[in-house]
Amino acid sequence: MWEWLIFGLVALVFAVVAAWVTGRVLNAPIAWVRGIAVGVVVLVICLPGVQWVFSAGDVIVDGRPAVSGPVGGLFLALIFGWVLALVVAVLVTLELLWPSHPWNPYRAAKGVFARRARDRRYTQIVRLLARRGLAFRQARRRGEDPPLPQEVAAALGEAGVTFVKLGQVLSTRDDVLPQDLTAALATLQMDVSPLPWSEARAVIERELKQPLADAFAEVDEVPLAAASVAQVHTARLLDGSQVVIKVQRPSARQQVTVDLDILQRLAADAEARTDWGRRYGTRALAAEFARSLREELDYRIEASNTELMRGTLAKSETSLRVPRVFEEFSTPRMLVQERVTGTPFSRLDGSAIVGSPDAERIADSIVDSVFEQIAVRGVFHADLHPGNLVLGDDGDVWLIDFGAVGILEKSLRRLLVALLLAVVNEDDAAATDALLLIVESSQDLDTAALQHDLGVVLTRVHNATLDASLFSLLLEVLRRHRLTLPPALLLVFRTLGSLEGTLRRLSPDYRFVERGLERVPHMARMMTGPKDALLTLETYAATVGEGLRRLPRRIEEISDGLVRGTLSVRVRAFDSRGERSWVEGLTGQLTTTIVGVVLVVSSVVLVVFGQGPLLTDTVPLLPFLGAAIGLGGFLLVLRSLRTGLMRDQRR
Repeated sequence: MWEWLIFGLVALVFAVVAAWVTGRVLNAPIAWVRGIAVGVVVLVICLPGVQWVFSAGDVIVDGRPAVSGPVGGLFLALIFGWVLALVVAVLVTLELLWPSHPWNPYRAAKGVFARRARDRRYTQIVRLLARRGLAFRQARRRGEDPPLPQEVAAALGEAGVTFVKLGQVLSTRDDVLPQDLTAALATLQMDVSPLPWSEARAVIERELKQPLADAFAEVDEVPLAAASVAQVHTARLLDGSQVVIKVQRPSARQQVTVDLDILQRLAADAEARTDWGRRYGTRALAAEFARSLREELDYRIEASNTELMRGTLAKSETSLRVPRVFEEFSTPRMLVQERVTGTPFSRLDGSAIVGSPDAERIADSIVDSVFEQIAVRGVFHADLHPGNLVLGDDGDVWLIDFGAVGILEKSLRRLLVALLLAVVNEDDAAATDALLLIVESSQDLDTAALQHDLGVVLTRVHNATLDASLFSLLLEVLRRHRLTLPPALLLVFRTLGSLEGTLRRLSPDYRFVERGLERVPHMARMMTGPKDALLTLETYAATVGEGLRRLPRRIEEISDGLVRGTLSVRVRAFDSRGERSWVEGLTGQLTTTIVGVVLVVSSVVLVVFGQGPLLTDTVPLLPFLGAAIGLGGFLLVLRSLRTGLMRDQRR
């Protein structure tokens, strides 16, 4: 009994040591459970061989130790060293075939809860889709026209915050989705189930950290609007200011976290398994959607963006207005701002203004302002869906919901204006040149084919009897030639695409692209006015002058180096930290391999040809040393092989 207990303890200690040594050899942590299990199994398998070696070397005779003292200890250490090497070899092989990760109890528990929440959410979504699909099939059996768009919109509405927001984004994509579907999805802008007043009040008071009456003279318990992430209540401050309180739903953050995890996993699978997923880059699209939705949940960002847009519009002659934010009452989950009275563009259907001359004038003013925001000011509202534009009772148009605001630097604005000027002039060569200054292109790009495709787009835009979707056509050309726009400019194109669909709610026949291109020359003149041209000239003159001022000193340094014989030239190859690290790693791996091979060859020579004095009655000293040297060489070669194979797998 005691013998087995002692053996178990020894095996456990040996397995722990083997796992630790393997981690040192691999220069990376491994899973302790796997390391200990493999160590115990290999030790048990090797025990008969160890006993045979001890007997053959006369270390153990008739079941009793025949060699004691330092010699016996060295023999024992060598045998167990080779057993340890076998454990390391097995673990390295397993790591190559099935890489492990260190087990972290907290991370494992967190992963279990995350999977549980994700599975529960998957079940809810599947049940919802099954119920909606059943209603669709029943309608078909009754011979009715099944309202598929309405069923899709209703399903997204029931699915919760994230899917409502996804529907809002898709509702503006008339260029890729059927019109009846986008019209149904547009109802998701504001029409969702409201939060009970008791829950909303609890959230408001928790954010205020004081009773409701200490901040507001009155609050309407019936929400003015219920959106996907929050709902809005009208209120009056103690000083009489009419405001609205945008309060976030308590469960919004938790549900968004689970839903975004699901969407990003589905997007990754779609990109890995389907051609259309790879073509549209569904993983990147899902990541961008997740980032924007997380930012939307922090109302401090929206408050800051609102004031930024207010300052931008103050520099322009525009009828667009931005509500004031009361920062003293605003928190990450609650926003208090000036009340806007009017009708959102998402609810203009049936209104007398739709399709009227006034609608054309209002749409023109919106296009003028948005193009100026993008091309001249560089700050623009980046989420212009129909729910975020409100036609005020006084005839002005209000912008609301500044969770997403784009910023475009001046150098990129110049290139964008150059591209749009080429479009206005139907100059495909200039458009190609401007586009190549903007995008990230590969060496195998067919410039002639790109220019041809751009020329086709420009010809279609200038000769279409109906307003062609310029920005969707340009994005299609970029996808076809695998060209990547800078993220800020891609946001511009998507914003303009959303605005195009939004303005058609106001004026169904509005020629958005035609009006936008008409304003491009005016925007170009605003960017290159006398004051701007003078400042640009002064900037370049100062930069060139500073370079010329330093030129004599640099010439003197070069001449002094030539006279003294100390002039050196630094080669920029392998100058970066990453390149130096790669070269150093490759050199170290080569050195380790050479040393390991030399040790193994030396050990073979000593074992085969070595004699020398006897370590025991039957084992010479030199073969024993050869076995010890071979053990070290084996471990070095094993580590070098592991490093090389893992580098190949990462490529």
